[in-house]
Amino acid sequence: MLFTPEHEELRRSLQKFIAAEVNPHVDEWEEAGIFPAHEVFKKMGDLGFLGLNKPVEYGGQGLDYSYAMVMAEELGNIASGSVPMAVGVQTDMATPALARFGSDELKREFLTPSIAGDFVACLGVSEVGAGSDVASIKTTARKDGGDYVINGGKMWTTNGTQADWMCLLANTSEGAVHKNKSLICLPMKTKGVQIARKLDKLGMRASDTAQIFFDNVRVPQRYLIGEEGKGFTYQMMQFQEERLWAAAANLKSMERLIEQTIEYTGNRKAFGKSILDNQVVHFRLAELSTEIELLRALVYRACELYLAGTDVTRLASMTKLKAGRLRREVADSCLQYWGGMGYMNETPVSRAYRDGRLGSIGGGADEIMLTIICKLMGTLPGTSNAPGDKIGHV
Repeated sequence: MLFTPEHEELRRSLQKFIAAEVNPHVDEWEEAGIFPAHEVFKKMGDLGFLGLNKPVEYGGQGLDYSYAMVMAEELGNIASGSVPMAVGVQTDMATPALARFGSDELKREFLTPSIAGDFVACLGVSEVGAGSDVASIKTTARKDGGDYVINGGKMWTTNGTQADWMCLLANTSEGAVHKNKSLICLPMKTKGVQIARKLDKLGMRASDTAQIFFDNVRVPQRYLIGEEGKGFTYQMMQFQEERLWAAAANLKSMERLIEQTIEYTGNRKAFGKSILDNQVVHFRLAELSTEIELLRALVYRACELYLAGTDVTRLASMTKLKAGRLRREVADSCLQYWGGMGYMNETPVSRAYRDGRLGSIGGGADEIMLTIICKLMGTLPGTSNAPGDKIGHV
């Protein structure tokens, strides 16, 4: 990709913000099991970071998706996976459908304060019995007068305990599972919304992740995003941006871990020489660095095609698949070279190892990515790689 001076200025601004406002506090937030999302997002909103590619009439910058991708890449400089993930939910997972399909009234009520950092958003898709299998969700929103009455629950909801509103996927009718769902803006303080518990996770310790129940929750039907019954399609479109974003966000975090490993192994002595002096170590780090550059090239290519209006479902799925697996591979290899210290929570490689494992699960498991890729290659029975095949049919 060809980056402009504006792209580079965005990089520098994010690097300064992360160094001053985020990284000095990450260890404290990890220990607390939560970070102050409203405080951090407000500072980001004031600097224009939360609406780079959102419409200017709602407080956004009106830039193209390449700026969102640059931001995702720079967030990899944060010394924790939790905060980038939470920001990504706010900017590229819970709000794209609202920005694209929501009514003017709805965008002013929910998108504008989200871009400003006054609202924290979360995404309500996954359920206990429906993670990657989005079509199987059970949460319902039935019409009653001028309202939707919502019943059910959501699981693994990032930002869930702090969020002001949820972009909720629910079944609004009977019938075909790909055509009976809708996206609805749900204020989290509405009567009947219960934050059942804050989940205790292996990694992403500074991210508040919630299980949420809905008991006859009433919201006005005007909170519907776009058209009723199009929710599954809208969510698949959000997933496309989410998966590209996730891959970009992994690049610099992996590079940083390799740099830290070079420094540590260069100073750590065993059998009369540094660990880094062993050919198996420096060759392996070189190989992993090459893999990261290959992933970056794929991410940039997918972004360029996306900007050109091309359906990049296949490439976005490939970036997500490769990023999740490579992050695990990098963290595992680097931890091995840190030896016993790599197993200690006080070292960055231990956090990277724990945080990185989610990459092959969240936002669609590796197996789902492979299924999508196979379908679009025409290698699954009854499928073809004809133009127009969409992720929504998986």
